[in-house]
Amino acid sequence: MSERLTFNKKMIMSMNGERVEKLVEGLDAMLDHMRSDYKSWSDSSNARNPERVRDENGETVSDRMCREYCASLEYSMGKKYVKVTDGRSVKAFVVACDNDKKFEYGDILKPAGWKTPARNFRRGNVLDRSFGAVRWTGA
Repeated sequence: MSERLTFNKKMIMSMNGERVEKLVEGLDAMLDHMRSDYKSWSDSSNARNPERVRDENGETVSDRMCREYCASLEYSMGKKYVKVTDGRSVKAFVVACDNDKKFEYGDILKPAGWKTPARNFRRGNVLDRSFGAVRWTGA
C-alpha cells in the first residue's frame, strides 16, 4: 500500500482491502497525470524562453519548480473523501465511500474549500483512469 495514504484503524476494518488497493493505484495514476501535465506546461513555457539561467548545481529555475511540485503532491484519507494536496492548496477530492447519494466510489471532485468538495458534478474517476478534466492545477 502507498505510504502517501493514511488510514485510521476503524476505516481499514470497514473497507475491502482489494478496493482500497485499486483506489490507491488510481490515486497514484492521477498524481502521475498531474505531474506530467505540470512538466508539459513547464516545458511549453520554457520553449518561449530558450536562454534559461542555471544555478550552481546546473539546474534551471523551472526544473527546480517542477521537482518541488512533483514532490509536494500527496493525499490523505478523511471520513468520506481522499484529499489531494500540494502542501499549500487542495487540488481535488476523491469519493472513498459507497453510501454517497450522488457520486460513485472513486469519483474526482473539485474542491470548494480546504475541507469540502464541490458537489455539483464529477470531474472523472480514478478507478476508470478518466482524468480528462484534471490538470496540474487540480480537478
